[in-house]
Amino acid sequence: MLRHIPKQPSKLSTTLNASRRSISVQSLLHGSPEAKKAAGLTSLEVHRVKPSNIDEYKAAAEKYYAGIKDDPRLHVKLTGSWGTLVGEQDVFVHILEYENYAGYDKTTNLIRNSEHADSYKALLPHVDSRSTQLTQEFAFLPTAPPHAQGGIFELRTYQLKPGTLLEWENAWRKGIEARRKFVAPVGAWFSQIGRLHQVHHLWQYPSLDARKETREKAWQIDGWAETVSKVGRQLSIVIPC
Repeated sequence: MLRHIPKQPSKLSTTLNASRRSISVQSLLHGSPEAKKAAGLTSLEVHRVKPSNIDEYKAAAEKYYAGIKDDPRLHVKLTGSWGTLVGEQDVFVHILEYENYAGYDKTTNLIRNSEHADSYKALLPHVDSRSTQLTQEFAFLPTAPPHAQGGIFELRTYQLKPGTLLEWENAWRKGIEARRKFVAPVGAWFSQIGRLHQVHHLWQYPSLDARKETREKAWQIDGWAETVSKVGRQLSIVIPC
């Protein structure tokens, strides 16, 4: 679990499956038109850090990510940075928001030719491996900043079968309406470039105990239990860096 990662969904109702004849290939691959209305682009950057270098990495990462966030030339927002509390250890996740693909190209080119490049190079000796995934948020669930400082965050990752994003979205939207009666997600994203056919969403809780209580309440109402039964996932509990 995070104080800031996933498996397969199964088939949904026969009614939904029958309606697939009228669904475009784009919808099957990229979700519903409503989900795609969000114009922004989100980058999930995952760093697996050397256990002996955690403190040095955190100092270097703070300098780099705070630097690009505060640079008005770059037009990038830092949703947050988290380190794993429960799950794969020594893993740090940084979520960045860009205006669009053109904005991503412009920002990354500026970074490569600025002082921020040196700040990024300074954190690399502390990292064993890195991965970047470009994603898009679901328009019906726009990214929100963390509701308060501190607490824990639950990062869930779902690995879907190719062509099932629309089915997953329809099932999950029903469940999210049930779940958000008790807690609002920080954000939800589906992959565009990098590892494909993945969906991520992030939740915030005051504590692990509060998470347990919230989940127990959600299981008692229609919608959530049915949704959970249809999907597989991997989760991590993370805390802000």
